[in-house]
Amino acid sequence: MRDDGTLDDPNGPGRSADRSDDTPSTDPTSSCAPATAGTWRTRFRALRTPLAPRPGRTRLAVATGAACCLGLVGVSQVGFGAPERAPSPAPVAEAAERAAVDAASRGMARPSTAPTTPSATPSPTVTAKAKPKPKPKAKPKPKPRRIVPVAGLTRTQMDNATQIVRAGREMGVPRRALVIAVATAMQESTLLNYASGVLPESQEYPHQAIGWDHDSVGLFQQRPSSGWGTVAELMDPEYATKAFLSALEEIPGWQDMPLSVAAQAVQVSAFPDAYAQHEWRAGEVVAEILG
Repeated sequence: MRDDGTLDDPNGPGRSADRSDDTPSTDPTSSCAPATAGTWRTRFRALRTPLAPRPGRTRLAVATGAACCLGLVGVSQVGFGAPERAPSPAPVAEAAERAAVDAASRGMARPSTAPTTPSATPSPTVTAKAKPKPKPKAKPKPKPRRIVPVAGLTRTQMDNATQIVRAGREMGVPRRALVIAVATAMQESTLLNYASGVLPESQEYPHQAIGWDHDSVGLFQQRPSSGWGTVAELMDPEYATKAFLSALEEIPGWQDMPLSVAAQAVQVSAFPDAYAQHEWRAGEVVAEILG
């Protein structure tokens, strides 16, 4: 039926021979009219096989109805079941294209983040620790040789003789001078450090005996009044020995003189020949001390 109330003659003039009853009108005013069940089936068949050969007007009607009535199509699909659709080639092609781009832009292996240039500071190499060498044992210091008394001397006398020899060695005098000095002390004090009964001051210092020969003191019985030194100095065996040897060295040719003559030249004793008797013992004592 047309809008003017007349019925359409399907066989009348002006109608296409290929128009069917279930094909919607191409009139734009009636394109969205409600469709019957048969009409929807025809439209669904057209959507399933859009490329099937259809008359021109039928294809136009189906396309127009599908575009305008998508809501009704959805309802119809729920009622009659969703048609099977072939997977759209667009997403697959797009994914393939993206995969090709990704494969071209980055490879499977991750690039190394280590610097390409060698480090300025070389890494320390691990070396095996060398075993510490055992420390050599410190050699014990040699004990000083113990000097034993010889020539019939006591320990005290031998110690005094040792002080005489050591003082002479510090001065650098020859061995002959040491023998003369020890022999002179044997005669003057029997190798004992004497204080004087006349000089009470001398008794204030270490001594082994007391004499009364005027102000004579010490191993060599030297007198402070004669200019040999102070009482304190002359009571020191080292000082007394160096005073004697210094005086001996001032005598010309003392090295070639007999022992008694050389000793008498220094001491000026009332018994000048008494020194000679101690020469051999003095030599033995010096030899023991020097080793």
